[in-house]
Amino acid sequence: MQEFNNNDATSLLVNEILKEKRADRRWRNIRFIAWFVLFAYLIIGIFTHFGSNSITKSHGKYASLIRVDGMIAPGRDFSAEQLVPTLKDAFEDKNSLGVVIDIDSPGGTPVQAAIIHDAIIAYKKKYHKKVIVVGEDLLTSGAYYVAVAADKIYVNPNTLTGSIGVIMKGFGFVDLMKKIGVERRVYAIGADKDRLDPFLPQTPEDLKKIQSVMGEVHQNFINAVIEGRKGKLQGDINSLFTGDFWSGQSALKLGLVDNLGNLMDVMDKEFNNAEYKDVSSSSNFMRLLGGQLNSAFDSMVYY
Repeated sequence: MQEFNNNDATSLLVNEILKEKRADRRWRNIRFIAWFVLFAYLIIGIFTHFGSNSITKSHGKYASLIRVDGMIAPGRDFSAEQLVPTLKDAFEDKNSLGVVIDIDSPGGTPVQAAIIHDAIIAYKKKYHKKVIVVGEDLLTSGAYYVAVAADKIYVNPNTLTGSIGVIMKGFGFVDLMKKIGVERRVYAIGADKDRLDPFLPQTPEDLKKIQSVMGEVHQNFINAVIEGRKGKLQGDINSLFTGDFWSGQSALKLGLVDNLGNLMDVMDKEFNNAEYKDVSSSSNFMRLLGGQLNSAFDSMVYY
């Protein structure tokens, strides 16, 4: 009887081990299939990207399309560091009929917007190619600063456009410090070194300084708009520079944009050719790969 029980226990143990091995093999297969599917998705996405973004007719001519979106700031996709080299490549391309910049942005830092704006103007003069900007949902503030460097601006009737102004935001914590009984100690050399410290009371001198600096930045913005939209602005010109914004339809009446239309309309009207080559990210493989990975994981995690 004891021998039978031992044999039975041994058999049960063997069966359990086999079950675990089969389960482990099954999960290895599932993981392999999942990674294979993900890898295949990435490869297909990448080749689809390159294939669809390099569309040309038999004569080999096309418009160079650059898509930019989000805040204009250092370290972002919409920054001088990222965009200026892409612009240079597009202008230098001998098969490119012109450059179309598709923008969807609320704006950003004045310096980045000014650098991109000035680069577009410089490349236009050097390579003598037409530049068209197409506004998507947002073409405001710094994004509009960039847009006025173009030869023509197109927007959707519903595109929020304009916002030709400068804004500076912050907080003041003086009363909060008093309430919680905290003393902040700052050591500075230079009478104005701690200007705009959120833990110090705001003074008339602070406000005067802020208005002076922001006024200069605003005037540079205004000058760029007046130069870029020379002879096109309508109505009371000063009313355009209050920082207000308009729909694309109203912006057209004010002369802030040249026409209403979407990307494909622009390709037909400006280049008699709906074909284009998207140069936005094709030169940045890692960025493309990262985008494909994000899309893949999003599709796995969300409904």
